[in-house]
Amino acid sequence: MRSVLLLFFAVAAIVLPAAAQPPLDALIDKELPSLVSLYQTIHEAPELSHREEKTSALVARELRSLGFTVVEHLGKYPRPEWTGYGVAGVLRNGTGPTVLIRAELDALPVEEKTGLTYASREPGVMHACGHDLHTAAMIGTARMLVALKSRWKGTVVLVGQPAEETLDGARSLMEGGLYTQVPKPDYVLALHDTNDLAVGQVGITPGSALASAAVVEVTLRGKGGHASAPQNAKDPVVLAAQFILAVQTIISRESSPFAPSVITIGSIHGGAKANIIPEEVKLALSVRALDDDGRDRLIRSIERTARGIAEAAGVPEDRLPVVQVSDTEVVPATYNDPTLAERLEKTFAALLGPGNVVRTGPSLAADDFANLERLDGRRVPSLLFSLGVADPQKLAEAKASGSALPSPHSPLFAPVAEPSLKVGVKAMTAAVLELLR
Repeated sequence: MRSVLLLFFAVAAIVLPAAAQPPLDALIDKELPSLVSLYQTIHEAPELSHREEKTSALVARELRSLGFTVVEHLGKYPRPEWTGYGVAGVLRNGTGPTVLIRAELDALPVEEKTGLTYASREPGVMHACGHDLHTAAMIGTARMLVALKSRWKGTVVLVGQPAEETLDGARSLMEGGLYTQVPKPDYVLALHDTNDLAVGQVGITPGSALASAAVVEVTLRGKGGHASAPQNAKDPVVLAAQFILAVQTIISRESSPFAPSVITIGSIHGGAKANIIPEEVKLALSVRALDDDGRDRLIRSIERTARGIAEAAGVPEDRLPVVQVSDTEVVPATYNDPTLAERLEKTFAALLGPGNVVRTGPSLAADDFANLERLDGRRVPSLLFSLGVADPQKLAEAKASGSALPSPHSPLFAPVAEPSLKVGVKAMTAAVLELLR
């Protein structure tokens, strides 16, 4: 009997502290005013890619104050003028798996027009993609995991990633040896806000989720001359016009309609004066497909199309087009591990209600998150899920009228901050507790 009682008290000593802890909602509500203030602070002081010095330092301070072991100045870039502002915090809590959470630090070169009381104070720079919300939610999750240490075992790695908007931040962390400085993860998680879902909802896309993307620069070269004698020149402006139209047939006639892909020409520059035929025209293209092979096939077709148009116009061999894929703005496709997605979908449904967990389709938006899951020649199970940040009434009205709310990258993009933060912290904390229970 004595041994039975001893066993009972030993078990009670393990179980009671967890049971005695406040529920997750109460813990978040206690921290929410501070987290909203933190979010507003980050929003007011946005920093562009490769310049996230103050935001990185803020994340480091917050994680250190919670007892995380912090590593700063992570990242290796090909350009010496770029500094690595990656930051990571590690919290070990016994034996178990390792979960890594990623949040982005950088802002966009956008002039804010939201009219918020905490609008950006940096002219021409804005957190127009919600990275401020992601970062605040990650710090909120860190606070919850510290408060709930009796409910999980393992290691948590929180990464503040620089330069997501230029698509080279995650790669810089990997090339700088991220997983030699923090534990290698068994799972990699991230969230991203969206105005396609209302506050209180999260979206899950098992399998192919985001595009494999690259920025491609095409330089169409010709022979300059006088506008009055085009027969003595090779006009690259005309070549550019033909190329812009021809390249669209790569999508409409070379790509399967069941394999989403897109080629967008976002920039064209050439010429200086109306009566001068220039020597060259430069175009910048965004090339996207749902897998890396599809993206690379599009690039090969772009090269062939540019060369064919130039040859047809009689451009000499030494003046044929130059097609160059960016060495920094190129990312693999984001693939959500289906088993992990289904597991956390159930967790979110139990947490938020089944009606608030939405199966979303793949998108041709791109994110460099996928670089963090590629480890030792394999893919670590990973999930990037969507966090609804739209006012439910405004979203319903927009859908009813066939219009759209201001989206990420818009100067008017403004998440409904407080409830969005609460749901983001709640969902991410629950995901970690599920994986490390």
